[in-house]
Amino acid sequence: MARDVQITFDCADPAALSAFWAEALGYQVQDPPKGFESWEQALEAWGVPPEKRNDASAAVDPDGSGPRLFFQRVPEGKQVKNRVHLDVRAAPGLEGEARMAALEAAAERLIPLGATRSHRVEPAPPLELGFIVMADPEGNEFCLD
Repeated sequence: MARDVQITFDCADPAALSAFWAEALGYQVQDPPKGFESWEQALEAWGVPPEKRNDASAAVDPDGSGPRLFFQRVPEGKQVKNRVHLDVRAAPGLEGEARMAALEAAAERLIPLGATRSHRVEPAPPLELGFIVMADPEGNEFCLD
């Protein structure tokens, strides 16, 4: 039986990072629970102190097909390269110059949101179609693929 998967990010600013990834993936920040107009209203009603209200956030696929992304505040900063990373499929089915142009356009859209560009790997058929290595606003590596 297949299992649902949630991808969890340790981070310093869950609200900001969930907003970045929601925009990057076409997701949305998870809605507050029923009966509340905002997360702030829910957290206030639950008695969560103000300094704890950005301890967690989540982004979800509006279609419900992609995994939930969960962001949790941790005290330590990022130390080393990710052992696991996301590949954002920004050019599925494209090859050559068309593929790389689509990847460049995706990179240019994400940079103003706080992403940084590391490097570009050129196509080398038949095994390498080309990709761009990026990092999110907290330095987590991902690839535009």
